[in-house]
Amino acid sequence: MIQFANTEDKQEFSKYPTKAGRRSLSRSISQSSTDSYSSAASYTDSSDDETSPRDKAQVNTQGSSDFCVKNIKQAEFGRREIEIAEQDMSALISLRKRAQGEKPLAGAKIVGCTHITAQTAVLIETLIALGAQCRWTACNIYSTQNEVAAALAETGVPVFAWKGESEDDFWWCIDRCVNTEGWQANMILDDGGDLTHWVYKKYPSVFKKVRGIVEESVTGVHRLYQLSKAGKLCVPAMNVNDSVTKQKFDNLYCCRESILDGLKRTTDIMFGGKQVVVCGYGEVGKGCCTALKALGAIVCITEIDPICALQGCMDGFRVVKLSEVIRQMDVVITCTGNKNVVTREQLDRMKNGCIVCNMGHSNTEIDVASLRSPELTWERVRSQVDHIIWPDGKRVVLLAEGRLLNLSCSTVPTFVLSITATTQALALIELFNAPEGRYKQDVYLLPKKMDEYVASLHLPNFDAHLTELSDEQAKYMGLNKNGPFKPNYYRY
Repeated sequence: MIQFANTEDKQEFSKYPTKAGRRSLSRSISQSSTDSYSSAASYTDSSDDETSPRDKAQVNTQGSSDFCVKNIKQAEFGRREIEIAEQDMSALISLRKRAQGEKPLAGAKIVGCTHITAQTAVLIETLIALGAQCRWTACNIYSTQNEVAAALAETGVPVFAWKGESEDDFWWCIDRCVNTEGWQANMILDDGGDLTHWVYKKYPSVFKKVRGIVEESVTGVHRLYQLSKAGKLCVPAMNVNDSVTKQKFDNLYCCRESILDGLKRTTDIMFGGKQVVVCGYGEVGKGCCTALKALGAIVCITEIDPICALQGCMDGFRVVKLSEVIRQMDVVITCTGNKNVVTREQLDRMKNGCIVCNMGHSNTEIDVASLRSPELTWERVRSQVDHIIWPDGKRVVLLAEGRLLNLSCSTVPTFVLSITATTQALALIELFNAPEGRYKQDVYLLPKKMDEYVASLHLPNFDAHLTELSDEQAKYMGLNKNGPFKPNYYRY
């Protein structure tokens, strides 16, 4: 098991939330991740389900063993998944073709920690086509598509990830990505901040030489701002999460569809007439509420922000305190990015059969640790679905052990991920090629012009035709005819 240099380092790192978690009491993660109810339609060779990838000696057809995946023999199936994803990621493919000759990422050594799916693979292969060298690991122990990881490893990408990692596996994979002889990262692409903080704490000399960090989640961005506020962020970082193309499309439109997919696949629930509380009415919460309301669920929300609360009221949702309604709820969904949003006391008060799940990035929103107590029984009923049984027989249905529902229990729309992936690619290009002095040791938002460019790349999918300003109109509005068309303070 990976050890910290001293107790202080371990205590410091433990302050931050992680997606890695402990094994289920009733069944091991490796077993649950290979059930017939596979959440991401992953092809699985059941003959080696019980063997940890760390204990296998695997080599790809090029003779390389610089990877650790579930089964390299799944590569052919993974390649098919990647090819399917490419069909709905035309903007990223277009960017690949436009910039391939220039190789804007030549010399970039990118270490990445994201969900490893077919869509992410398209991004990774785009970065490589643009000149980058990449090493990759997973930011979530349940979301990796094993066959896709195998396909990447087969092409020579050092990938260290598999569905159903243990906590020790999770950190081992991150360390293998970073700590390799003869290769040192100069760019970081992160989703949640675990990779960034691992490099910061374990490899400070590497961290200081990084030219830029790109972070796409609320949790990871929060952790970057914490570092910046403490004066410990010694490299520029790009906050992709708050870019318009990420927040409005990935957070809102993606979650509007994937919340239903995740709940249906795991529970077969009928939404009509169900009492649902959504904790948090940011972009993710708005997407969830819209979808659930459309299918006839009776939805209320919780909020700490009066502006978001007022938006919820105007959208027709009752704003409540969780403790006031917890006994009546059929479904509880968290999407705040905070910790202990659903406490043990509230879990104790839930009615029999209540479904509890998380749509926020981190696994800290539901107090799952408090449920691992002697008086409660865990019963795994299908992949990513646990019944927590109280002494009186009451059952609460916990999904993905409190981790991200849509990527742990289902899939997300490829087109939306194309928008996010294109944004990430452009952010990496911008930071890597920025002249010295443009970005200081701080956290930055994606330039507005770049946001608009990402959107424009996706419009041809809808045969959309933009209206062009006349010279007179542009002068009247004080705009450049080619954009940007909105000031940075504009709220879309």
